[in-house]
Amino acid sequence: MDLRPHVERFAQRLAEVETALSDPRVFGNPQRAQELAREYSRLKDLVAEGQAYLRALDDLEGNRELVATEKDVELVALAREEVARLEGEVERLEGRVKAGIVPPDPSDSRNTIIEIRAGAGGSESALFAADLYRMLTRYAEARGWKVETMDSSPSDLGGFKEVVFSVSGVEVYKRLKYESGVHRVQRVPATEAQGRIHTSTVTVAVLPEAEEVDVEVKPEELEITVCRASGPGGQGVNTTDSAVQIIHKPSGLIVRCSDERSQLKNKLKAMRVLRARLLEQRVEEENAKYAAQRKAQVGTGERNEKIRTYNFPQNRVTDHRIDLSVFNLPAVMDGDLDCLIEPLMAHDVQSKLAALMS
Repeated sequence: MDLRPHVERFAQRLAEVETALSDPRVFGNPQRAQELAREYSRLKDLVAEGQAYLRALDDLEGNRELVATEKDVELVALAREEVARLEGEVERLEGRVKAGIVPPDPSDSRNTIIEIRAGAGGSESALFAADLYRMLTRYAEARGWKVETMDSSPSDLGGFKEVVFSVSGVEVYKRLKYESGVHRVQRVPATEAQGRIHTSTVTVAVLPEAEEVDVEVKPEELEITVCRASGPGGQGVNTTDSAVQIIHKPSGLIVRCSDERSQLKNKLKAMRVLRARLLEQRVEEENAKYAAQRKAQVGTGERNEKIRTYNFPQNRVTDHRIDLSVFNLPAVMDGDLDCLIEPLMAHDVQSKLAALMS
């Protein structure tokens, strides 16, 4: 596949975006200016990688020719070493350029709201929900992202029936969207006296955070109620009516936030969750119109889709979407998720690239 035309196209578009950003009038529309700034950053990296790829490709061809025609034994040996190095460099940069050909998901650069809910398995499911919460927050913290808890419903044994939190930073949704779906765990629960392995499930919903301009919510469409937040006895959270519940009448969606002691802060957080859910609903409706195209993607992202199994007795994590198994379960549960996310991202790019070329 000749990538030179694509590298040239990246450079041409970079110049266009640079010109647009130099016009002061563009900053009269903050959202448009932000979109252009993100595109500029992406294209700048792509152009640099594309030019490095073309240089490496030319150098590789030159050294291969030298190996084939040069009579000096020492020069041939040096050229062979350079060929081996350049082949790896060309392969790496080629992957980066190919990834740039696929149009980016507009939501990739957005902050994200994650909802984790216990599924089948009773108290063990709630305990695993807490484990997944820790896994995802550890991953976020390792990448320098900010984590903010929005609402939670603890279980009796220290797990979570439900926990909702936001993650903000660079390319959060781009990486975390692959966590959306049903996570299955196979292990001996702490409450199991006979040592039998139980299977439980937890659902994870990953929602790109919506902005006010994405989803219009009219005040008359909302039913807002306040109540006393639940939590451990003795804490201030129990002494004020600070929890906020919002019902969106047209869709029937219900959102509750109680993490803050301030009623206003809980209302603002609840509105963020509501907008994210409404945006997800709208995107799903659009995707339903293009069911055939969705087959080319990594999974569907539906919550009823079993995406991953965590088998503790075998020290194994298996991602069913790409049939990948990793035998380092403790590290994964401690937030080392790139061994799963990177292959999923690569597979997604390859699938979408193949669809573009077909």
